[in-house]
Amino acid sequence: MKYIAALLFVLLSHAALADNGLTVTIGKVEKKFTAAALLARPETREIEIDDPSYQKPVKYRAIPVKALLAGMKLPPDAVIEAVANDGFVAQLPTDLLLQPKSGASEAYLAIEPPDARWPVLPGKKASAGPFYLVWLNPAATGIRSEQWPYMVAALRSADSPAKRWKELAVDKSLPADSPIRTGQALYVTQCMACHKLNGAGSADVGPDMNRPASPTEYFQPDALKKYIRDPASLRRWDGMQMPGFGKDALSDHEIDLIISYLGHMAANRKPAK
Repeated sequence: MKYIAALLFVLLSHAALADNGLTVTIGKVEKKFTAAALLARPETREIEIDDPSYQKPVKYRAIPVKALLAGMKLPPDAVIEAVANDGFVAQLPTDLLLQPKSGASEAYLAIEPPDARWPVLPGKKASAGPFYLVWLNPAATGIRSEQWPYMVAALRSADSPAKRWKELAVDKSLPADSPIRTGQALYVTQCMACHKLNGAGSADVGPDMNRPASPTEYFQPDALKKYIRDPASLRRWDGMQMPGFGKDALSDHEIDLIISYLGHMAANRKPAK
């Protein structure tokens, strides 16, 4: 009985979120779109992708993100944040979303039909709806695993993470080609969707990665690598959300680069104001 009640709560909550539609905020301009209105747009079409979330080929009715944002003036040096209803916030560079070149990766917003809900995601209690940012030809521009946000409720423009949060910055003395700077860029794309660092970030899913301590300070090096690769191999708990990163999402070398950035930030931690 408890299971039925919990499932009903999830389904009703998800339906309410779908009814609320999508909020798009670019600069000071805010627009709201219902799923029905987006499905009726002439730019919306059927696409098929090799879906990393459902782990199989899936067909969607979807609208190109560049069509959705057409006529809305993006502030300079902006990113688009895709805000999910579970606290996940993906940082998406505008050149990825609005790429005009032929053969490049194309961003689409898949729309969950109100009368034909998508199936529940593997390991989750809800579908990828009400909206899901997906890609055609993702390999062309090196689209990362955390750049496929699902359960999207809002898209909004924001300053780039480097401009907005000085707390993410590495020591200025590091050379431009330092591996630590590469680790920083990987962290912003793959980790900031769930984690803050030094209090900086929009997401609210996982713990802060440098306050009060860095994982580099309480994990042995090999254990930390294993934890990033497959958290459930080391510890499990109810409500666990971190799925881990396969080698298609982060190579061993890229994990080392992220750890080098975290270690650098731990060594240069400043007290919270």
